[in-house]
Amino acid sequence: MPLQKIRNFFELEAAAGITLGISALIAIIIANSPLSGAFDNWLHYEIPVQIGTWSHTADVKHWVKDGLMAIFFFHVGLEIKKEIMEGELSDAKKLALPVFGALGGMIMPALIFIAVIMLEGHQDLIKGWTIPVATDIAFAVAAIAVVAKNIPSSLKIFLLTLAVVDDLGAVVLIAALYSSNIDYVALSWSLGIFVVLLALPRLGIRRPWVFVMGGLVMWAFMLQSGFHPTLAGVMTAITVPLKSNSDAFESPLEDLHDDFSAWVKYAIMPLFALTHAGFSFSGMGISTILSPLVVAIVCGLSIGKPLGVLGMVYFSKIIGIARIPENITMRQLLGVGALCGIGFTMSLFLGGLSYADKGEIISNELKMGVFLGSIISGIIGIALLAKSNEKA
Repeated sequence: MPLQKIRNFFELEAAAGITLGISALIAIIIANSPLSGAFDNWLHYEIPVQIGTWSHTADVKHWVKDGLMAIFFFHVGLEIKKEIMEGELSDAKKLALPVFGALGGMIMPALIFIAVIMLEGHQDLIKGWTIPVATDIAFAVAAIAVVAKNIPSSLKIFLLTLAVVDDLGAVVLIAALYSSNIDYVALSWSLGIFVVLLALPRLGIRRPWVFVMGGLVMWAFMLQSGFHPTLAGVMTAITVPLKSNSDAFESPLEDLHDDFSAWVKYAIMPLFALTHAGFSFSGMGISTILSPLVVAIVCGLSIGKPLGVLGMVYFSKIIGIARIPENITMRQLLGVGALCGIGFTMSLFLGGLSYADKGEIISNELKMGVFLGSIISGIIGIALLAKSNEKA
């Protein structure tokens, strides 16, 4: 009986988001308990890895961020490729609406963040403008599952497609902004492996795990190159073929997506939340909540996201590029835009890259801002969608 209940839980759409939330809560509880010192020592425990002539040493926190998160982006990359090849992103007319929504949901939060930071006179924090740009798919799906009975299926598809495009935007930002001290030899090797993997399907080689092993080697060189290693995850996903040439399996892409799905949802993302979401309330007060960074993140996520999504969606309609389905109302679009303000793990990830050289105070303000902004966005989104229905 207990096993059946556990199985039923993991079949829920909201299960991944709930697991993620529990992990974040555990991280915060530990950070404010007598275990905080021991936990912090574990996070900064260095683990050396050497395979042949290749070696790399990093602490637990960085292995999760640079290593396991590459698997997350590999999984996201597979999802994006599948959508482009035969899903919602394959139809230009269907694609226009969420693409414009995603663009608005990235531009407006960034502008609001920058405006708040500049008004407060903290130009040194402007580089964190990418923080409110992100959307956490797991939490957004968990939130929309709460009101799923009240909304049309087309709205859920719109949210998922918008979030996928948003993730693609995050990948571009990581490549453009968070690369430094480039080792061109290592980068050349990484790109060379990418080209080889692209060529394999043309040579009749379509076994899924061949691409995984090649991607692992690509990741190792990408790590040494100075580019963020999570890019190797997306690049590997691009090379994986959709169709098979064997009766043993139908689709290498779908097989790998399914194989990694549970690991990403219930191990990698919760572990990232556990290692990166915790912060101490010690010394915090109203002044912390009202600090420029917290205010900028909260405003970017909870105000910038819904306004940006809604504004660009209607702009795309006005210029005739996209069409809003008749069964979707402005209230519902605004609600979906608000749910996209649940940045959580992706915002924490981008914030960690933006303020890697900052101290504990900025780190805690970053986490506080992301948590408050995400919670407010979730509450607003659910409230807006809860009273809507398919006939609205």
